Amino acid sequence: MPTILVIDDDPEIRDTFQSLSRRMRYDFLGAGSLAEGLALVHAEQVDVVLLDIRLPDGNGLDALPDIRRRDNAPEVIILTGLGDPDGAEMAISGGAWDYLVKPAPIKQTMLSLTRALKYHKEKGLGVSTVALRREGILGSGPRITACLDLVAQASRLTGPVLITGETGTGKELMARTIHQNSTRAQGEFVAVDCASLTETLLESTLFGHRKGSFTGADQDRPGLVKLADGGTLFLDEVGEMPPAIQKAFLRVLQEKRFRPVGSSAEVQSDFRLITATNRDLEAMAAQGEFRQDLLYRLKTFVISLPPLRERREDIKLLTLNHLDTLCQRYGLPTKGVGTDFSDMLLAYSWPGNVRELFGVLERALAASGMEPTLYAKHLPPEVRLQVMKAYIERGRREETPGQTGLTGQSGQLGRLEQSGLSGQLHSPALQAGPSGNTGLPGLSGPLPTLKAFKEAQERQYLDALILRTDKDLQAMLDASGLSRSHLYALLKKHGMGL
Repeated sequence: MPTILVIDDDPEIRDTFQSLSRRMRYDFLGAGSLAEGLALVHAEQVDVVLLDIRLPDGNGLDALPDIRRRDNAPEVIILTGLGDPDGAEMAISGGAWDYLVKPAPIKQTMLSLTRALKYHKEKGLGVSTVALRREGILGSGPRITACLDLVAQASRLTGPVLITGETGTGKELMARTIHQNSTRAQGEFVAVDCASLTETLLESTLFGHRKGSFTGADQDRPGLVKLADGGTLFLDEVGEMPPAIQKAFLRVLQEKRFRPVGSSAEVQSDFRLITATNRDLEAMAAQGEFRQDLLYRLKTFVISLPPLRERREDIKLLTLNHLDTLCQRYGLPTKGVGTDFSDMLLAYSWPGNVRELFGVLERALAASGMEPTLYAKHLPPEVRLQVMKAYIERGRREETPGQTGLTGQSGQLGRLEQSGLSGQLHSPALQAGPSGNTGLPGLSGPLPTLKAFKEAQERQYLDALILRTDKDLQAMLDASGLSRSHLYALLKKHGMGL
């Protein structure tokens, strides 16, 4: 008998699913908090988890990696009262089976549940589990874990794979991992950088040439497509491929036959194609800069790699591992890492992604000399300056520009006005008398610390924001001027759910 677990702080939701489970003859487990739910996931054999996002003790999306890491992990259906596209993207990218917005129709909910149970039962039947070889790929966050799941799927296939992602996200490393885990692992992995070759050189490099076919062709060369026979051909920066080569390569991809430059005879090559790009090929195709028919062939299987700023939970592991590698390379003793060093790495935006991180670490290692510990001062100036500027800008947005007290006309004053304190702010009672009474709540007696006062006002503002917007997320963002992540952080800080 299948077992479903509902993690939701609303007792009516749990009661509803308990009743439905009884009718469907499912075993039911219920939890009103994230901690209680995770304890049940680890203690019981659960087939499907219906998971709320806003829970009293945390965000359900943050628990996805923990749930998905289990052997024979249960399928996860997200239940939320917030229609949040970003949340839906995070859920699906993290491996959730479905994303339902409450109140979802019972029919839709039960259909999703029964499909998830059927999939969970059939998943892996008759298929032996093989560990994925992932040399060089570090990280256990939800985004990279979802990518590795796709890599495992692509490794079992033979069709074309398109890997997308910003510069420095590790596209070639992912391509090599697919090759190493495929049935073609014993064949060659042949890489071509389309951006580094002219049209003439690219054609000759891909398809080969015959002696005398052009100036400098002093002997026959087979071409990289032929060298990839029985293995994998990796075209990096495929978006830079010239239009004439795109047309020729489409036929090669379809027929697996081609004619070397200067030859009258065709050559055959059985290769598996993996391509990569940091450009938007869909937009390029719409503008006529990339062949639409070729794009359809390339994107049989698509893997989108996340930028480093979206997988910050992996930065520490990447840092420590690469530092160990560098110390071994240069014959240095293992270096320690200061807290300020780690904090700076986590706060930086990493436009160059993992490639930039590794370069920064090597520079920091050089700057530290023989010192045993790396500190923030060892980081390159541009990294430290960007982080410091970001802190300053954030402070300017959160505090009143030019404000010297509570009488400023924007910033905190605006926030206090929205929380119902505007009359008191403009009142003459603000001029403290001999007793120190300012007329503001919390300041009529002994003065609290500034931090305690700010937190109390912050809590009062959030209460008013939730009440006046009726928990409408977009309305809350518009009214507060906060980013989505900042709002979520404040709600979590004060233990407030939606």
